[in-house]
Amino acid sequence: MLTNLQARDVETLIHPYTNLVAVRETGPLILERGKGVWVHDVDGKPYLEGMAGLWCTALGYGNEELVEAAATQMRKLPFTHIFGGKSHDPAIELAEKLKEIAPVPISKVFFTSSGSEANDTQMKLVWYMNNALGRPKKKKIIARMRGYHGVTIAAASLTGLAGNHNDFDLPIAGIRHTTAPHHYRLAEPGESEADFATRLAADLEALIIAEGPETVAAFIAEPVMGAGGVIVPPATYYPKIQAVLKKYDVFFIGDEVITGFGRLGTAFGSEAMEMRPDSISVAKALSSAYQPIGAVMVPELMYEAMLTESSKLGSFGHGYTYSGHPVAAAVAVKTLEIYERESIFERVRAKIPQFDARRAALEDHPLVGEARGKGLVGAVELVADKKTKRQFDPKLGMAAKCVAFCQQEGLILRNVFGDAVTICPPLVISPAEIDELFDRLTRALDKTLDYAVRENLLAA
Repeated sequence: MLTNLQARDVETLIHPYTNLVAVRETGPLILERGKGVWVHDVDGKPYLEGMAGLWCTALGYGNEELVEAAATQMRKLPFTHIFGGKSHDPAIELAEKLKEIAPVPISKVFFTSSGSEANDTQMKLVWYMNNALGRPKKKKIIARMRGYHGVTIAAASLTGLAGNHNDFDLPIAGIRHTTAPHHYRLAEPGESEADFATRLAADLEALIIAEGPETVAAFIAEPVMGAGGVIVPPATYYPKIQAVLKKYDVFFIGDEVITGFGRLGTAFGSEAMEMRPDSISVAKALSSAYQPIGAVMVPELMYEAMLTESSKLGSFGHGYTYSGHPVAAAVAVKTLEIYERESIFERVRAKIPQFDARRAALEDHPLVGEARGKGLVGAVELVADKKTKRQFDPKLGMAAKCVAFCQQEGLILRNVFGDAVTICPPLVISPAEIDELFDRLTRALDKTLDYAVRENLLAA
């Protein structure tokens, strides 16, 4: 029987990334409050939020400074826009701060309300730039299989996951996908990580040549792939990829929506992965998710092209009602202040060895084929046969079952592509809470193993 709240939910809401039939039968988990890394449902049961919401609540729940920053700005100026040459101090201050901490030279900042909007904007700006530069054919964008860049029509096309394309008639024209840098799944027998990275760079070059370098405008990549299963590229991957991009004058878009602001122990994931993008998308931890805000960090070359087109056309014809929303910007400014004042990134680096050790130890579990990650983000990939890496039948939904067992244990995680269970706690998680997270995950894995044994799903 569904509770009254659950019944009202299934009759009124559409849940993203949810089996819409199943949720009508089971009802949703309804959360009521949160503090630190813990959230509580309407019955008072606590859960360790092991995904920081959706990879985003970096400072945890109940941060009073962020609440007060929002309230103060709401009382002062709850809304104005930056269309038509208007502006306000929170947007200006936030843009200044982003330019200051950027890992690559940045000229200007364009604000959005989400990472999807930021990556959608990236595509438009690349096209706009190449028109200004007299290169009207240089418009194709290359992304990667298993990459995740959002769900708007353009951003979902960049995303390399079938679930975001099937029956949505995506991807749109002009989008190409190259090999995911997942050594565990895609390396040839005996192929080292260095050789694997060399092959992937060669694959990218072959794709550019096949499409015609004069038609390929940009390449987009996450420093560490998030929703595609927390894929960490080999150490030499980005230097080799960037050499190819430079050779063919292909613009490099860095998608830092998940890895930006401390997730890998650095201000930006690019810094931890030897990655030098031309432009950068950010969102999520920019405001610790207390307000919806994203941004595109624009280099001088792109900005100069925007000036050229704006002069020719009379206006820069792009923007959102909530671009640079004053409340969202004020909360983001305060978030960046807290990161700096509280040395959050340094504190993350201090916690990484413990997180790595607990994550790596899970590879000894009979169900885990690979326990991968970097910084405070990771994933365990469930397999039916550790020796051959054979996967479970996707229809079994083994990772979803594991996540359900996690919920029984008072732990919130997510299942994503290829039976991977992802882990991405708030950056403020304590050492004791890291142990608690992995203890609960281990118990959930044991319950999943018991189920697999009962159902005779494992290799003989």
